[in-house]
Amino acid sequence: MKVAIKRVHAHDLPLPVYMTEGASGVDLYAAIEDEQIIAPGRHALIPTGIAAAIPAGYEAQLRPRSGLALKHGITLLNAPGTIDADYRGEIKVIVINLGSEEYILKRGERIAQMVFTQVTRAELVEVADLDETLRGSGGFGHTGK
Repeated sequence: MKVAIKRVHAHDLPLPVYMTEGASGVDLYAAIEDEQIIAPGRHALIPTGIAAAIPAGYEAQLRPRSGLALKHGITLLNAPGTIDADYRGEIKVIVINLGSEEYILKRGERIAQMVFTQVTRAELVEVADLDETLRGSGGFGHTGK
């Protein structure tokens, strides 16, 4: 699958790339002008400087970077974020600081990863009743802790 990538700005930053042979996602870079402080409990919309033409039948999922989450409590507020195949605007990520200290985000820092996946579109059919199952409507911890 080929995905067309366009630099919207930040022409000095690298394009997304798979960092290892077995990586599932490409890293996205923070295309901010200056350092940005994200206080504990606060969130920010971070531009990546790129737009993409994702083929029909696919989506891009934006996911946190595990190292930032473990070391600093930095994650994505709406993980996984979805970039639809028909979106052509700049890709931006909503970063939140769940850590206990301020985080100083720097220009060009790897801030998220983007994974491409196929999408199945369901045909939704209204019915009067649903088939019964052993579980029924049990949810939210109904099997124990």
